Amino acid sequence: MSWVTRVRNAIPFIAKRETTETLWHKCKGCHAMIFLKEYQENKSICPKCNHHGRIGPQERFTQIFDNSQYNELAVPIVNEDPLKFKDQKKYTDRIKAARAANGRNDALITAYGKIEGRKAVVSVQDFAFMGGSMGMAVGEGFVEAIKKAIELSAPYIIFTAAGGARMQEGILSLMQMPRSTAAISMLRDAGLPYVVVLTDPTTGGVTASYAMLGDIQIAEPGALIGFAGQRVIEQTIREKLPDGFQRAEYLLEHGMIDMVVHRHDMRETLGTLIDFATANRKAA
Repeated sequence: MSWVTRVRNAIPFIAKRETTETLWHKCKGCHAMIFLKEYQENKSICPKCNHHGRIGPQERFTQIFDNSQYNELAVPIVNEDPLKFKDQKKYTDRIKAARAANGRNDALITAYGKIEGRKAVVSVQDFAFMGGSMGMAVGEGFVEAIKKAIELSAPYIIFTAAGGARMQEGILSLMQMPRSTAAISMLRDAGLPYVVVLTDPTTGGVTASYAMLGDIQIAEPGALIGFAGQRVIEQTIREKLPDGFQRAEYLLEHGMIDMVVHRHDMRETLGTLIDFATANRKAA
């Protein structure tokens, strides 16, 4: 036995631990590897480049509502496959798969509680559920959320994140655009503010309807906001678009939105806006 073998055999090796726990997160902005716990504690924001990651309803509600206390509204029950749609899969199978992976019934979740001591009704579109697409359930959920806001005499806030209308529901999905517009009119007739927070990404029919009808338009830093995609626009007009086109900062510079707010400041900002809107309503 050689001395190398003797030395190697004398060294106590610790068996490799097997774990299914995810310890790291790769930032989609700067591609840096970040401890997952550090990333989550920073509200899913990269500490190196400030990239705001996509988050779901539960995480959003926990960050927004006072003491993370809120009550969720039930997702409305609608005809799940009105057109009996099928492509590579049945539409009903796609919904079942999304529910199994996401743990939610559809893409729009609504809750009510207090923000900085003020009542508020908040909806969150979950991009993880079929791209946050707008179908009949999302449209019905939007209307029910506004009815709840009117019942509570509270502002309505929506965090948008969607790839657009849900193609599997065809014209019935597109009909949610004027339907949501009519619901917003009900809210305004009641003298209640409607605040939109545009998150990454907000596109398609959602942008063409309720996402751009807020009394106040807020966006998270770096959020992609638009109707058609940049490549489609470039191919149509046959011109190169400016850097940062359709990003929150570009839209702010060109007057499309009112402010870009960091996620760490979101609750305080919303509380200030609610306080201001409520004070104006009382004065009126």
